[in-house]
Amino acid sequence: MLLKNYLFKNLWLQVVISLILGLSVGLILGDDVGVGIDDNTLDFATSYLSIPANIFLSLIYMIIVPLIFTSIVVAVNALGATDKLKTLGLGVSTYFVITTTIAILVAVLLASIIAPGSLIDIAAMQESYDLSDNEMKTDEGFSLDDIPNAVSNIIPRNPITSYLEGQMFSILIFALIVGLSMAALPKESAKPLLDLLESVQKITLHILLFSMKIVPFAVFGLIVGMVSKVGIASMAGLGVYMGTVVLGLGVMVLVYTLILKIVAKRPISSTFSKFRNPQTVSFSTASSMATMPVTLKTADEDLKIDPQVSKFVIPFGTTVNMDGTALYQVIAVFFLAQLFSIELSILAIFVIIITSLLASIGTPAVPGAGTIVLSTILITVGIPPVGILLLLSVDRILDMIRTMVNVTGDLTACCVFDKITRDKL
Repeated sequence: MLLKNYLFKNLWLQVVISLILGLSVGLILGDDVGVGIDDNTLDFATSYLSIPANIFLSLIYMIIVPLIFTSIVVAVNALGATDKLKTLGLGVSTYFVITTTIAILVAVLLASIIAPGSLIDIAAMQESYDLSDNEMKTDEGFSLDDIPNAVSNIIPRNPITSYLEGQMFSILIFALIVGLSMAALPKESAKPLLDLLESVQKITLHILLFSMKIVPFAVFGLIVGMVSKVGIASMAGLGVYMGTVVLGLGVMVLVYTLILKIVAKRPISSTFSKFRNPQTVSFSTASSMATMPVTLKTADEDLKIDPQVSKFVIPFGTTVNMDGTALYQVIAVFFLAQLFSIELSILAIFVIIITSLLASIGTPAVPGAGTIVLSTILITVGIPPVGILLLLSVDRILDMIRTMVNVTGDLTACCVFDKITRDKL
């Protein structure tokens, strides 16, 4: 009974089990080591097994626009509503932008050097998932000729058209403008709309949490189809992709270590030992929002952070400081670009960096949200969002690790600004 309850409460364990079962069934049905059933029967079976993955992808498309828009507006207002900490807010915001930019640049460097997407056969993927040519179609993306028009249209003239056409970058800009304008108004003037947007955000988050329950079944079907049709070798590219993400996250932990030592003047060993509780909770829940009470308690009681600092930095950081998520998203974009043989220009890379930075602000602090926001960046640079299906099978494990890095980043920021404010006093 205890094992059953533990299984139902831990999605990551369900995904790992689904991954192992899918791998086993795929090997049995495939030609590598199994019975090698005929193609028609295999296609029939995998088409039904892919239903959960298709439903999950449809749910992502359905909620992405309202989820991103409301999350950014609410996040901006969370900062603007804290009048007594405006000076601290500017410093923390600048710090978060700097660390997120570092994470993105690390991701660009690693993904360009390792090139994990070049290890998977795109034709095999299309056959495995039974994807149409239209679904695999790529757009041209940005070029120098597009800059004047892009700058002119950076503010959407018709937000409804941007919504309907999925122009995610315009939606991000529109959300920032609305959020900043609402934050500048008296609270009583903005409160009705803010309450409505918070309700929409909660509804879309509830849909997201529901959709995550489908993920184990989606993973099982996807892995069975992939392994049975193209063999175990097809998983090698995903392994390298996972290794690239984990390596990048490790580099970010090293960056936090240097910040703690040089800026916050804290002993590394004892400080990281005090990080252990929130890191463990964030790893198991894959939600920095769910971890926030533990993070606040650790900051106040174990790290002895000034409560005025911790009660601002941690809630704000939980909302907008997503270094691990931003790093994952950029590596995933490069991985899929390499998979689809899309040559990313310097301009396209710049667009990825800016979009990732803005999108990380609006990433909800719940399990799986990073994958949803990833489709924002893919659409912006012309990569088919259907590639997300390939990442589903390993995303839960990476989600747990990157959430732990996000929480570590929030605690590091607390230590930094506790040091800065104490020095000023």
